[in-house]
Amino acid sequence: MSPLLTLMLWVRRAARFSFPAALAISLGTIVVLDASARLPDVWAFTALGVAAVFFAQRLLRRMRKNHQGVLGDIELGALLAALSYGLVVRFDHSLDGRLYPIVLSCVGVVGAFGRPAASVATVMLAAGLEIAVRLAGTGELTPKALVPHLIFLVVFGAQNAIVLRAEIARLRKTSRERLETELSKIRDDARSYRLLGTGRGDKKGRDDDRLVRSGVEEIHQAVLFALKLLRESLDLYTAVLLWRSDAGTHLRISELSTDAPNISDGPFLVGDGIFGAAISQGTPVALSHLKPNYKLPYYSGPCPVRAVLALPLYEHGTLRGLLVVDRALDKAFSQREIDIIDEAGRYALRAIQNERVFVQLERAKVEQGKLYRAAETLGAATTEADVISAGVTAAREITSVDYAAITIYDEKTKAHEIRAVSGGDEEAHVGQTFRHNAGLVSMVVQNRHPLPYRGEYDEQRQIVFTKRLSPPSMPSIVVLPLCVHDRALGAIVLGSKRPKAFGDGVRGTLEVLASHMAVSLANARMVKRLEELATLDGLTGLFNKRAMLEMAEQKIVAAKRFHRRLSVLVADIDHFKKVNDTHGHDVGDIVIKGLGEILRRAKRNTDAVARFGGEEFVVICEETDARGAMLLAERVREELKKTVFHVPGKNQTLSVTCSIGVATFPDAGQSWDEMFKAADDALYVSKRSGRDRSTAWSPSAKGSHERAA
Repeated sequence: MSPLLTLMLWVRRAARFSFPAALAISLGTIVVLDASARLPDVWAFTALGVAAVFFAQRLLRRMRKNHQGVLGDIELGALLAALSYGLVVRFDHSLDGRLYPIVLSCVGVVGAFGRPAASVATVMLAAGLEIAVRLAGTGELTPKALVPHLIFLVVFGAQNAIVLRAEIARLRKTSRERLETELSKIRDDARSYRLLGTGRGDKKGRDDDRLVRSGVEEIHQAVLFALKLLRESLDLYTAVLLWRSDAGTHLRISELSTDAPNISDGPFLVGDGIFGAAISQGTPVALSHLKPNYKLPYYSGPCPVRAVLALPLYEHGTLRGLLVVDRALDKAFSQREIDIIDEAGRYALRAIQNERVFVQLERAKVEQGKLYRAAETLGAATTEADVISAGVTAAREITSVDYAAITIYDEKTKAHEIRAVSGGDEEAHVGQTFRHNAGLVSMVVQNRHPLPYRGEYDEQRQIVFTKRLSPPSMPSIVVLPLCVHDRALGAIVLGSKRPKAFGDGVRGTLEVLASHMAVSLANARMVKRLEELATLDGLTGLFNKRAMLEMAEQKIVAAKRFHRRLSVLVADIDHFKKVNDTHGHDVGDIVIKGLGEILRRAKRNTDAVARFGGEEFVVICEETDARGAMLLAERVREELKKTVFHVPGKNQTLSVTCSIGVATFPDAGQSWDEMFKAADDALYVSKRSGRDRSTAWSPSAKGSHERAA
């Protein structure tokens, strides 16, 4: 970034932060001037209006954001103090009139809602304005008028800062606790109704939490409707649905319809009174002629009813709760009424079951959507790096993941390599390799099955990678194999700081994701292999003719644009046909590979080497003049001459030589065709001059620079 632009940004930032303070100072100055010599109404009201508009804009911004720094609170306090003094001076013409409490109220508001530092700054500013206005108005300070005002400013600021802020904090805490209690009750209801799936993290589980809350609310509405209908039709005093806890030891009120003022909140023991009788018998229990001293667990005090019925509710043979109804009249429940109550109980169970199915379907739809997006992203990935990145992102979206790592397994070397790490020590782990061991990754790759069981990880007894390489400490880790056609390509390691984060609900989804990742990884490797086959020579691993021609055009264009030197070497093995005829094509391939390896070692990173066909090779050297190209050619020629090749199956060796032609841009031509023809002509000169030579092209064959072997 240029210094001028940096200066402009700094000035703009400074102006933005200093403008409110400058406005407050300006308004304070106007207030002092108005106190000393009354200003025209237009000036005074314009200044007050501008300050009020700016104060309102800042206040709205603070309310929208619900938080700001201490400087923002000081700005608001300064503007509010200046505005209040301006109004008092303008309308009362002094600080001893009826409107002065406005100043105290403003100081109190800042003390209540602003930070302590802002309250102190506002009191100090108000005190300064108080002194300045009195000096400007009367020319002298009288302690009798000044001291009480200053004391009131401090008292109002401190009182509101301490008392009112404490009350606001108490109300916030109470509201937060009430909200947490309600959320906890909803979670308990959802757990008892079996609506909760596998736990999610705070961010990833918001949609799931909303879905569960909606499900609990729907169940309560349906059950409450059934209870109210029972009360109206059977003349009941109370109808209550009691749901059994997960431990099976207590009953709690799930939904209630009553006019009774003395309902006990519970929970209640499953063996209490009529509850225990109904649960032990497994059938409805009805009692009548109840006395006031009879103890019904859900009433506190004397029993207000004379007849009661407890009906156990079973789901697939398992006791879920009790439906209890009573009436104030001493009238026993008839069989017809018991049947109606039983039908209402079944209705409540069906409502819970239906909502459970709905929540599961909605959750499955969400999971399928995440999997679809993950599969779409993985399908678009064409490289291993893209597949790994997409897989880690998808895993984080599906479940709460604090750590993710991808390992790739090499069957030839029997080694694993950590290719990607997210949420851990990436620099220390990425690129690290380890051999087959007793770690979870090795066992998963070997057995093609996720580990550990239920994703519960014990770092004292289990090893993920090796003892030296380990993920951060966390209670939940799952290692999933990346398999294609029963062949393990690697593994994905996921970790969470939450206990039991990888339960059965999310584990199946992660296994499907791992399967998608494995297929995409195999496809990326296939694409890479196809690209290699399209650009590389199968025998030597160097570029083929097609790839070299594309690269050559680009290098010629770059040499022209940046006025760089560029040299082309064309090498050909001498008497290669004789090698094939004498020793066979297998030995000929060995010789070709040998020259290719020599060229690979001799070239720089910016050079390009290709097998052009048969025994002919081409080298393009950037930033290389004729002298440098000849040095490279001689080094290659000498090394090939000293290389001894062994004939397979025979106790024989052979040596070969090569001839090389060199052409340099722009002397030898302006295009690739001209450059290649010049290098080929120089190669022909080397051949004609006795082979085992390097020749640099020149306009005249007689002027060609030769270096004999």
